[in-house]
Amino acid sequence: MDATPAPPPTGPGLLGAQVPIEDYAVLGDGHTCALVSRRGSVDWLCLPRFDSDACFAALLGTPDHGRWLLTVRDATEVTRRYRGDSFVLETTYRTARGAAVVTETMPLGDGRADLVRHLECTQGEVEVEHEWVARFGYGAVEPWVRHETDADGCDTLRAVAGPDSLVLRGDRLPRRVDHGYRDLLTLRAGESLELSLTWVHSWEPIPPRLSVPDQVDATAVVWGLWARGCTYDGPYREAVVRSLLVLRMLSDVTTGGIVAAPTTSLPEAFGGERNWDYRYCWLRDAALTLEALLEQGFRQEATLWRDWLARAVAGDPKDLQIMYRVDGGRRLPESHLEHLPGYAGSRPVRLGNAAVGQVQHDVLGEVMSALAMARDAGLAETADTWALQRVLVDDLAATWREPDRGIWEVRGDPQHFTHSKVMAWAALDRAVRAVEEHALPGPVERWRQVREEIRADVLEHGWSPELGTFVQHYGARHTDASLLQVVQVGFVPADGPHARATIAAVRAELEVAPGLLLRYRTERTDDGLPGAESPFLACSFWLADALARADDVDGATQVLDALVPLANDVGMLAEQYDPVRRRMVGNVPQALSHLALVRAAHSHDLAVRRASAVSGGVSR
Repeated sequence: MDATPAPPPTGPGLLGAQVPIEDYAVLGDGHTCALVSRRGSVDWLCLPRFDSDACFAALLGTPDHGRWLLTVRDATEVTRRYRGDSFVLETTYRTARGAAVVTETMPLGDGRADLVRHLECTQGEVEVEHEWVARFGYGAVEPWVRHETDADGCDTLRAVAGPDSLVLRGDRLPRRVDHGYRDLLTLRAGESLELSLTWVHSWEPIPPRLSVPDQVDATAVVWGLWARGCTYDGPYREAVVRSLLVLRMLSDVTTGGIVAAPTTSLPEAFGGERNWDYRYCWLRDAALTLEALLEQGFRQEATLWRDWLARAVAGDPKDLQIMYRVDGGRRLPESHLEHLPGYAGSRPVRLGNAAVGQVQHDVLGEVMSALAMARDAGLAETADTWALQRVLVDDLAATWREPDRGIWEVRGDPQHFTHSKVMAWAALDRAVRAVEEHALPGPVERWRQVREEIRADVLEHGWSPELGTFVQHYGARHTDASLLQVVQVGFVPADGPHARATIAAVRAELEVAPGLLLRYRTERTDDGLPGAESPFLACSFWLADALARADDVDGATQVLDALVPLANDVGMLAEQYDPVRRRMVGNVPQALSHLALVRAAHSHDLAVRRASAVSGGVSR
């Protein structure tokens, strides 16, 4: 464990009172996640599901919008770690008079929504602060709180509002102060405080009391056993394993839906409007997550997600959405939470996402690529799953020439985005390979013809002979970091002139610090929004991935060595990183950032092995 570093510089007046995004650790139970600050405040928790309303929303407002604080006062040093390869968080507080350890987690596999916390004084004495401010409806609804006796005869605090209730139990319950519940106590060496929080429907009885130590130990074991399946053993193993754990945590264990992040409206630019709700299942992000997991030997998740996909997109292919709710629901209307001031004053605070209605032709390319990888890994197709893919590919074959909103979901005018066309090619290519290599039925001759038409169209209109690079969209004179994916999907040879020239052009235009790439230049891209944004971590890892695939091992190593340390002290990555303020930016933890890290490390490992084989051959 490393001691807390000095706080990074912040903008004038804008961020000073806000907990830095990188100060948050995450706990999860396979249905939802809690964000816990370094100081011990649960500032974000949606129960019982990722896309449920938040009952603690201080992340986007103030403590009055709901939080659960358990901390040691006057700590001079705070260190924390996850216990092994798990999401059992251990935070150590040291003061001038003593030390204490807080152990907390969200138990797995108990069929409930719980968060358990245990604080033990390990040395001297410490002053413990406990504050419980329950608010439903993203901080808008103050519940009715009363004392109730549970089935074990223990006193509890139960907060009720509408269909929701929270039950707080423990060795010592806080007392009502103003509109919250607070406590201040002194613990001496060997003394401890045990607390648990449970969500339950307001009409249901209080569920049985948990054994906190048993739940903590069992949860650590379950996470650790899952992590053992990772096949990667390279120099970035710690970061890869933690990223894989994050991806698993963002996957709903019941429905199979994979969310992009557990948060909403953490800004891409502090104080700006680029604030999005990522608590939903983007087909693109989920498919890329699946590829990262499959490359590391995890197959069960592929089956679960494919079944979710079949249920979510069932129906007319023209009704295909680019994202869905965790349970496969289709309604994600975008609205604003006017009562929340937003993180660092960044407004609006959004619920839902208007991009749900956009046409994005790249999505099926990611989906078909992931399903092709699953087939190659031995996951057998069923008649229904292949029939669904056939219908979707046939529809794309008829519509790929139309402009779209692209991978970045621009809210400006639709364009013929080069990345979208390349991914449409990938969708047809994987369909052709399914027939050729797996003997699945399909109109392979027609698919081959459309695949070649797309390829010819991209090389004619998406490649600029004058600039010597692929460009963001047809007719453009600038690049876009998504062009690095032309290497990943095999549209051009990774070590060929098109790929190498595009990698160089993207770096020249978009690299603003060593290894850190912007998605695109906002002044050259009509994305429909004001302001700029920070470097995008997934794109930065795509750079390392592309360099590795091009057998530039040294270049890939340099980029990974610059990027991997940007994770916070417990391995979390947000969507973006501000190299000037040295701050994380955007929703956290971000699946796209973590999966891109995993895939880049995997490609780097393969490149190292290839280089070693060549070197070995020469020496012999």
